[in-house]
Amino acid sequence: MQKLIASFFSLSLLFTLTAHAQGRYRGRAYTKADVDRIIRRVETSADALRKAVDNNLDRSRLDGTRREDDINQQVKQLENALDELRSEFDRRDTWRETRREVEKVMRQSDEVNAIFRRLRFHAAVETQWRNVRADLNRLAGIYDLPLLRA
Repeated sequence: MQKLIASFFSLSLLFTLTAHAQGRYRGRAYTKADVDRIIRRVETSADALRKAVDNNLDRSRLDGTRREDDINQQVKQLENALDELRSEFDRRDTWRETRREVEKVMRQSDEVNAIFRRLRFHAAVETQWRNVRADLNRLAGIYDLPLLRA
């Protein structure tokens, strides 16, 4: 009987540790490969967003202003934060070890989100940001961090 109880507790602990190592978001367990795919997708879409924002601003009343430079810089800093996340993510054994880098990405994302809440861009650029924001929110949810507001 004691062996049965010990086995039960051992299995319970094993399942708990496995679930914790994978992580959960909206009832789904995530592996490092799952998180890697999300990071890759947000990296790619953020790169495209930076180019789209720059092109949109070049055709706006902000072209050539300090404000244009500031906006481009904020979007570039998001891209840089994602690059740092990628570098650390690739060096780590588990995705949970990169929580600090995801926090940095989300802080910078909040700055970019504030820009999109204040200014109006071309509809295609707005849609692109909504897609990036959705992927960033998925990443934030996996790491149990606050989401970006729409």
